[in-house]
Amino acid sequence: MKDNTPRVTSLKSYLEDLPQNASEAIVSTNFARYLISYLGFSTTEIIPQYDTGGGGITDFATRRNLANDIFLHTKSNPFLLIELKGRDINLTENSPSYRATVNQLKRQLLGTNCKAAQWGIITNSSQIQLFRKHGKIIFPATTCIELTPENIDDTIALIKTKIDNTPKALTVTVYNNKGGVGKTTTTVNLAAILALLGKKVLVLDFDFNQGDLTRSLLNMKPEDGLLEKALTDRNIELKSVIRPYIFKNSKRQITFDVVPTEPKMAEYSEFEYNAKMKIYTLHRKLDLARYEYDYIFIDAAPNWRFTSKLAVYAADVVLLPTKHNNSFSLNNAATAIKEFLPEMQKSKKDGTPIALPIFFNGEKITQPQLQLAQKEINQILKNDKTLVHYFYPKYTPASKNSHIHHLPEYAIIASAAFECVPAVYKNRSAYDYYQDLAKEYFLQ
Repeated sequence: MKDNTPRVTSLKSYLEDLPQNASEAIVSTNFARYLISYLGFSTTEIIPQYDTGGGGITDFATRRNLANDIFLHTKSNPFLLIELKGRDINLTENSPSYRATVNQLKRQLLGTNCKAAQWGIITNSSQIQLFRKHGKIIFPATTCIELTPENIDDTIALIKTKIDNTPKALTVTVYNNKGGVGKTTTTVNLAAILALLGKKVLVLDFDFNQGDLTRSLLNMKPEDGLLEKALTDRNIELKSVIRPYIFKNSKRQITFDVVPTEPKMAEYSEFEYNAKMKIYTLHRKLDLARYEYDYIFIDAAPNWRFTSKLAVYAADVVLLPTKHNNSFSLNNAATAIKEFLPEMQKSKKDGTPIALPIFFNGEKITQPQLQLAQKEINQILKNDKTLVHYFYPKYTPASKNSHIHHLPEYAIIASAAFECVPAVYKNRSAYDYYQDLAKEYFLQ
């Protein structure tokens, strides 16, 4: 089908011509359609008022046409959703209307007609923000940017570059500032279950003091110097230190990749780390891997030293295992969400990493114990109500749902590490537990 859509090369004049109090209809007609053209979509690649399938109607859905699949005709598998507001709606980050609009976009992206969608935009022409979707996870790809005639073309060019170069991977750092919460067990078995489900997975052992992940998977002594060289030498790629984990049985072979730890790096002082690396070193070293793997998991050390900051900075999202019977793990999760992650966001300047809701890891919970844990959490929330959905993700003022995902204790999960086999490959119950965890957090 021939496309005669004129290509927009600058949005400056369209922004300048908008009234200060432009309604959503005017923003749609006089701004959004030119924005979509600037992003490179033609008239046959755009559907207004698109039904997301249970997530409501989004203002625009777009997707590149394929040879025998014209999006305007098939209306299938949108790639980018755009939710518009009028200029009277304040989209300044963390304002009530901003949070409501972000939640609206998330519902749309999770609609049954949008499983293939990978991007979402909210804008009122005064502010704009890009979000990325990977499975169930929706997270910022930019901060919420104030649009001006001076920055609009550069801002939309940045957004276009991101959506034209969509990464394949979701990068997940598993972190808690409290040890003994099952970070390594979680990392190993999530990686293993996702590999079993056909995903390509890379795991990094960034707990240099312990190195439990390396021992539990590879049963090998780490090779001193290799990881440090890969991180500090711009001519050495991270793939040079990757080792395959291979599981075989009579029916199939399952593999995923591992970057083993390097104990020597545990000996460095903060001063030595800062002399050798920047906070963005690991993030940049993973650039190629983001286009090769479906998931990248980083097992971070239980502290807030330089190596943990490297691991958290590199993440799109941070998964926070906790123990219901350990108040330190709950309070440390709150500290990570309120202090540590914003510190990395401020440095990274793209809105990431964000925290995923906590879960209780690997302990049997009695009703009295659950009530004690909820009492501790409620005290945390009393001090900061903005944390509610990190602890009670299904909570609404009407339902007051305080459900927290729970991964039950099972002896085979702990013992499997001694055999260098993830528990999910040995035991049906462990398989079910971690498949449920993967579905709860990651798989749509």
